[in-house]
Amino acid sequence: MHELSYDVAVIGAGTAGISAHRAATAAGARSVLIEQGPGGTTCARVGCMPSKLLAAAGARAHDARQAGLFGVRVAGVSIDGPAVLGRLRAERDRFVAGVFAGMDALPEDQRLAGRARFLDPGTLTVGEDTRVRFRAAVVATGSSPAVPKPLRALGDRVLTTDTVFELPDLPASLAVLGGGPVGIEIAQAMARLGVAVSLFDVGASLAGLSEPDLVEAAARIFGAELDLHLQTEIAGAQAVGDGVRLSWTGPDGRPATGDFSAVLAATGRPPNLEGIGLAQAGLTLGEDGLPAFDARSLVCAGGPILIAGDANAARPVLHEASRQGGIAGRNAAALAASGRIEAPEPWTRLAMVFTHPQAAVVGAPYEAGPSGDRIVGRMDFSDQGRARVEGVNHGGIRIWADGAGRLLGGEMLGPGVEHLAHLLAYAIQDGLDAQAMAERPVYHPTLEEGLGTALSHIAHRIDKMRRGSMRS
Repeated sequence: MHELSYDVAVIGAGTAGISAHRAATAAGARSVLIEQGPGGTTCARVGCMPSKLLAAAGARAHDARQAGLFGVRVAGVSIDGPAVLGRLRAERDRFVAGVFAGMDALPEDQRLAGRARFLDPGTLTVGEDTRVRFRAAVVATGSSPAVPKPLRALGDRVLTTDTVFELPDLPASLAVLGGGPVGIEIAQAMARLGVAVSLFDVGASLAGLSEPDLVEAAARIFGAELDLHLQTEIAGAQAVGDGVRLSWTGPDGRPATGDFSAVLAATGRPPNLEGIGLAQAGLTLGEDGLPAFDARSLVCAGGPILIAGDANAARPVLHEASRQGGIAGRNAAALAASGRIEAPEPWTRLAMVFTHPQAAVVGAPYEAGPSGDRIVGRMDFSDQGRARVEGVNHGGIRIWADGAGRLLGGEMLGPGVEHLAHLLAYAIQDGLDAQAMAERPVYHPTLEEGLGTALSHIAHRIDKMRRGSMRS
């Protein structure tokens, strides 16, 4: 058995793991990065980038079909499925190659390849013949797609985000299970590329939205392009010819069936924690198999172990994984040297969905029912100037603030939301109130004016409340 010793061992060479190794090394620790495969990061290989490439192709097809709105006549739009997917994979592979190039640039004594497993709180094995002793370790093992129980008997007939981008051609029809960010992005893109898409979800909302008006708007907008089955349970699945037959029960309780060329499971990505020996590492595990850990320092209860990125299931998005990796790496180096760890405040929550229109959730979540002293600002894109110019006037904005006007959070569904959501996140992070944010300069005509409308709505309501209090 080959014996190695490090200050810090980082398990997993995805976004969080690479960031953790870099941070630990920069802090002066002797660190090793253990790649368990297949590598390339979830974002570049099967997540952010390939899904956006598919969405970009779908958007071009949709824009061509809708060009008549502007008096531009397009004779016809045809989709070359193999070409669409060929470009997707070529660009995807380019992004992945960049990640691998960074890995290859690491000194050989800072990287290992193989399956890692804890033997005790200070030792793990890598592969069959390597034992690594460490003073602190970072678990950054990422996540894998979940397959709902009714589909498991179908084996590799079930597509996941790990396999759907390997299709040689677009299917004639596709059932998508899951209306969250990944499911709705792929479903809409496929529909715009000529695939007959049916989307199923046990819930009533799409794209991670929860504010009732926006939930209703999303169902209406996406339902115009997709065959939507919300509040629907999949009861069974079977192989039929080259395709799949699904059976389900809708909100009315009636059973139904349908045949599809392919089915995509997009119902989440649980952490890759099974089989790595967390209990042997001395960690306190919950019923879900996740270790108890401090959300700020990322230090696990029970051992000198930290957990970052998708592996802790807290905020499974790239910018959070990168930040968490940095925190975990620095803290691992501190633990290895008996130093002081850091516990920074979490970033303002920021989640986006790159559909058309886009969706975003920022800051504190929506609260149903009585909202106490919360004040909600509203804006509708249907008559917003720039949105109407571009022919994308769908959706709206909802922003909530406390009784003093301090911004807390919001949800958005509309054009340019990826930019508007960042502005709101920065304002929340900086502790701004609605009036102060509304007084920032905004150029005309831009979509940012729509954000200003919602902010001014809050400021107007607060001013009205204060005037009422003064009169009384």
